[in-house]
Amino acid sequence: MVGRPAVPEVIWARPERAGRGPKPVFSRADIADAAVRIADAEGIDAVSMRKVAAELGCGTMSLYNYVPRKEDLYELMVDRVSAAYELPEHPSGDWRADLVALAHQTRALMHRHTWVPRLMSPVYGFSPNALRFLEYALSCLDGLDARFGEKMELVAMVNGMVTTYVSNEIATAERSRSLPWSEEQEQAVRTGYLISQIMTGKYPRMAAAFAEDSGPIDLDEVFDRALGRVLDSFERSAS
Repeated sequence: MVGRPAVPEVIWARPERAGRGPKPVFSRADIADAAVRIADAEGIDAVSMRKVAAELGCGTMSLYNYVPRKEDLYELMVDRVSAAYELPEHPSGDWRADLVALAHQTRALMHRHTWVPRLMSPVYGFSPNALRFLEYALSCLDGLDARFGEKMELVAMVNGMVTTYVSNEIATAERSRSLPWSEEQEQAVRTGYLISQIMTGKYPRMAAAFAEDSGPIDLDEVFDRALGRVLDSFERSAS
């Protein structure tokens, strides 16, 4: 395949376009933007080198001169949307507040680009915007008395918690959209069944939980509580 490397390489260490010839027609940003548009409109499974090439108006084979592998295309996409992070020049000095703010930005970004959680992996950790994010996140933790290894673990845990949480939110929303009835109708039927089971007396703890808080669940509050518990665990271990 044209442009494919014979050995492992990092896309960011590779020239914008491999091979001889005239000045490149497209930039990596152009290619990433095209792929992001497709993923946003049709989902990540719809992204292919053929579709991206068609979006750009070029031949599929010529695209490999810019992006050797589909995995590299994914990395370009994740980095491109990560440019949307608004990172202050300096953190506030309150490491918990700063990490909470980052987590909320990540959650919002993933809801704007619902395919991102599926691509979150260490392989996408070395792009320019990923490194920019990580350096800022670590700078937020300058006031935390912990080793850098522990700080890296904390950032990874926060990102993992956000990714898992948003993945569930997205999956729930996608399921609701696929139903032939409204989400309210679905929820009413399921709640009615749950109540009928609780009323049998077989589930006293569930009955107590339901009596204590029958809902509806505020997903924003649950998100903040879960995030707080992650931060609490590191605050205690560092004290």
